[in-house]
Amino acid sequence: MNTAKIAAIKATQTNMERKRMRLSFVSSLKDCANKKDLYQGSRIHADIRDSGFLETDTYLGNMLVSMYIKCGEPVRAQQVFEELPARDAVSWNTLIAGYTQQGQGQEAQGCFQQMQSEGLTPDAITYACILKACGSTQDDDMGIKIHADIVSQGMLQKDVVLGTALVDMYAKCGLPQKAQRVLEELRVRDIVSWSALIAGYVQQEQGQEALSCFQRMRSEGLSPDAITYACILKACASTQDADMGIQIHHDIVSQGMLQNNVVLGTALVDMYAKCGLLQKAQKVLEELRVWDAVSWSALIAGYAQQEQGQKALGCFQRMQSEGLSPDAITYACILKACGSMQDADMGIKIHADIVSQGLLQKNVVLGNALVDMYAKCDALQTAQKVLEELPIRNVVSWSALIAGYAQQEQGQKALGCFQRMQSEGLSPDAITYACILKACGSTQDADMGRKIHADIVSQGLLKKDVVLGNALVDMFAKCGALQKAQKVLEELPVRDVDSWNALIAGYAEQGQGEEALSCFQRMQSERVSPNSVTYTFILKAMLTS
Repeated sequence: MNTAKIAAIKATQTNMERKRMRLSFVSSLKDCANKKDLYQGSRIHADIRDSGFLETDTYLGNMLVSMYIKCGEPVRAQQVFEELPARDAVSWNTLIAGYTQQGQGQEAQGCFQQMQSEGLTPDAITYACILKACGSTQDDDMGIKIHADIVSQGMLQKDVVLGTALVDMYAKCGLPQKAQRVLEELRVRDIVSWSALIAGYVQQEQGQEALSCFQRMRSEGLSPDAITYACILKACASTQDADMGIQIHHDIVSQGMLQNNVVLGTALVDMYAKCGLLQKAQKVLEELRVWDAVSWSALIAGYAQQEQGQKALGCFQRMQSEGLSPDAITYACILKACGSMQDADMGIKIHADIVSQGLLQKNVVLGNALVDMYAKCDALQTAQKVLEELPIRNVVSWSALIAGYAQQEQGQKALGCFQRMQSEGLSPDAITYACILKACGSTQDADMGRKIHADIVSQGLLKKDVVLGNALVDMFAKCGALQKAQKVLEELPVRDVDSWNALIAGYAEQGQGEEALSCFQRMQSERVSPNSVTYTFILKAMLTS
């Protein structure tokens, strides 16, 4: 509509009428935002534009930006924003917050930089929003700069929300110790601050630190809310601290929190399942008033982890009978159960369901679970075919296939996959190396084993992975390089019964019974308890000595 027509409309309206019209627009935009009614919101936008309000009314312009954001249309919001004749800190905050809520952290950061380039000073709300964006993009460099700006302006002294946003940013950037230092310097900290920190430690799998923070929080007289309890239950699961989990379960029930909170109920099921208390986990799930696919997936995952495949399948079928549709996580869990039972027929049916729903196009974890299931069911050609058809494959996909070939003593094929994986630019991890070392042992390829040993040492992987150390000892022993195997074992930072078993087995297989018995005595002197495998090879060694 042209300027003359807008002027004509304004001329025919009294100030009172325009005020009423403005109030109506404000109310309608709020309603559209709450209902996420994009169609009606777009119509109101047209009416506002035709009435000429956008030329002078920044508040109404900001509301339009907010409405589009809440309707999940950040691009339209940006278009409105750029057409505003005047924009203030609120305009920028609305846009930055919108991009952040939509998980578009980089766009939010771009807006923040443009806002500053236009000479506008961020306020506490701006900083809180951009810190959330830094957390989502894990941009701790930008977060540290913003932290410095906030401190220089003395904002932390009086704003608990801003303090909490800083704690949350550092926690999400994988810096929970830094988050804790910020929290401890806050004049006022609340349940939200502590929950952000606890969640950060849980995310980094530092369950003991999370539990310690939980105890400190309570000692300050703060009562956990549902979010805190859900986080701390994850910590109990990661540390397998069932006693603490049971106490928290009791607290949750006594406060009546389980009545309508499916997230908390799911966290309880998951905690009991990961602590190996599967009957307890199932009882909790069945007592929930509301359950969803995530609750059932947590239970199915627990049974699959404990290699109770039939029970996992039973839960899967019950879940479907309740009218709940499996999601990608459920399918990944049930494929693990099929692999543990070597139930290829059920795996094939699930594969068909996954393909029919188009889930493989966007979920690498599900693709990996399929490769792993077929490999464990000894359908290695199918596993390789699935892998080659995946739109995205990673080191986990290849490791599952390599493990399958190594398990079936098809070492040459495992080595071929290893080389193809590297040709795709993928770097092996500790699991890949352990699998390929098994293949080197089965083919007695000591030269390749030595090369892999060198790679492992150069990456410092032996310092923190006892399984990888054991795989090296086993590989050299199977290749007949027993002195090398013993040297590797003696250099391991940690050795266990499996380390010694690999070496004892090597000596026993080579008919060197005295050396095997000597290893057995050294193992006992280190207070490592033998198991049935040890005794099997010791008996063999005694017969050959």
